[in-house]
Amino acid sequence: MEKWLVGVDLGGTTVKLAFVNIYGEIIHKWEIPTDRSEQGKNITTDIAKAIDEKLRELDESKSRLVGIGIGAPGPVNMANGEIYEAVNLGWKNYPLKDRLEVETNLPVVVDNDANIAALGEMWKGAGGGAKNLICVTLGTGVGGGIIVNGHIVHGANGAGGEIGHITSVPEGGARCNCGKTGCLETVASATGIVRIATEKLTQTNVEGVLRTIYNEQGKVTAKDVFDAAKEQDALALEIVDYVTFHLGLALANLANGLNPEKIVIGGGVSKAGSILVENVQTYFKRFAFPRVAEAADIAIATLGNDAGVIGGAWLVKTKLMS
Repeated sequence: MEKWLVGVDLGGTTVKLAFVNIYGEIIHKWEIPTDRSEQGKNITTDIAKAIDEKLRELDESKSRLVGIGIGAPGPVNMANGEIYEAVNLGWKNYPLKDRLEVETNLPVVVDNDANIAALGEMWKGAGGGAKNLICVTLGTGVGGGIIVNGHIVHGANGAGGEIGHITSVPEGGARCNCGKTGCLETVASATGIVRIATEKLTQTNVEGVLRTIYNEQGKVTAKDVFDAAKEQDALALEIVDYVTFHLGLALANLANGLNPEKIVIGGGVSKAGSILVENVQTYFKRFAFPRVAEAADIAIATLGNDAGVIGGAWLVKTKLMS
């Protein structure tokens, strides 16, 4: 009987689940809403029920499942699978591994959600099997995962890979949710791009595609900025240049210490495609040590929402299968 690995990507809105074979191919995937009521106390029960219901629907036995690899938002205590804090879920020092093992009667491996997305991209996505890789996700915030010799960098207390909190604007930067100012997240996230665009639109009178959208909608999105830049809108090009300067600088400084072979850019902002990659590459090459720049291939993530569940399955394959 072919064994299946269970990948779970726990987000603030939905929980994505998948049964994945040992080759990293998704057999079945589905999602359930994240129940954040009562400090998220129902989440592990909901995951256990969802797995049992799917097995019943497929007329499969639980004995087919090797275990569960789950990514959660927040730093993880790698020794015991506790989540130090997941603000969106209301968790603090939450014993996720223990609770989920009790609920499912399956062994569980826990890691951070950005880390499992990086593992997914390494195994089956844009990483192409590269064992030294930086994955940065540009969404509402900026997340990241750093892989060295095939292993995620967790650091001394579970906060390794916090790429979004590299200080990219040392003086006069915007305040970040973490309490610092000038974090990369305040510039290169979708939220940051919208903030920068709105500031420029309200402080200047430059006409163009972006101005028209702003006047008609009363706001702009990160997608609007990149779309307008593709149409050579002057203000949008200025914003894209500013954002990619800071992203290229941060990635170059990180790469100078790690010498990766791949840098994978994911998240909603990555849908901008070549205009994003080409601009980042320009600044990356400017700031990276020449030999580091020579080794690093910058690519857009390819797995989308499947990265987390595939990365979760990778955890099961590498940690629970002998």
